[in-house]
Amino acid sequence: MIDPHKLRLNDARALLEHGTYALPEFGSDPHAYVQAVIDRLCELSQKDPLTGLANRRYFQNVLSREIEVVARSGEPALLLMLDIDHFKHVNDTYGHPTGDVVLQAVAKTLAKCIRSMDTVARFGGEEFVIILPSCQGHYGHQVAERIRESVSALRVSLPTGISVRVTLSIGGAYAPRWVRSTPELWVDRADLELYRAKSEGRNRVCIEPQPVLSVSAEEKSLLFGPLSLGDPAWIESLANENSVGSSGSAMNRVN
Repeated sequence: MIDPHKLRLNDARALLEHGTYALPEFGSDPHAYVQAVIDRLCELSQKDPLTGLANRRYFQNVLSREIEVVARSGEPALLLMLDIDHFKHVNDTYGHPTGDVVLQAVAKTLAKCIRSMDTVARFGGEEFVIILPSCQGHYGHQVAERIRESVSALRVSLPTGISVRVTLSIGGAYAPRWVRSTPELWVDRADLELYRAKSEGRNRVCIEPQPVLSVSAEEKSLLFGPLSLGDPAWIESLANENSVGSSGSAMNRVN
């Protein structure tokens, strides 16, 4: 039998009581109480405290899972990276408390523009990320443009009566289909598109073209078979063999 009084839960209780994490009565059901504390702490560990969005840790977990889904099913998935333009100017001009209000307003707007199956997270500072599973090319661009337009239409009102306006630059990249890639490579490709959006004038969307693949039923069987047998390195080893073979052919042609 668990005795909650013997557990050092004071810090956990104090942390949870400052938020919206309601706990059951302390002495009603010891098991239910301890389980509730664990559940609320797990939820708290996955959220960004300022915006209420998912945090970077949770985003990384979802990103890794989505890569597995795309590798096994070939379903297209889009990663968007979003950065508030000239955010340092907002902090320098109006102060960091105003910057926090702007971040919260942008976060709420992002959450309203996506599906329940999508994941939006704060990546760090003024940068956000969105994972869009089962996302065809035209839909992904429409979502990104809707987000950009919604944020540019925001008017963040300050107690002084001044309204602050901000814009977003958005970069996006699709996960390689039928290929076991890595979260780092996917993020790097989306970040490169974000850099392009910034360099081309900001307040715009730049998304890497979605590769057009045609996979036959026989090829799908070859792809799914080894994966279903639990051989996670099969795709990568096959790609490496093809790369070596292609390189050797290319060298022969050059020589």
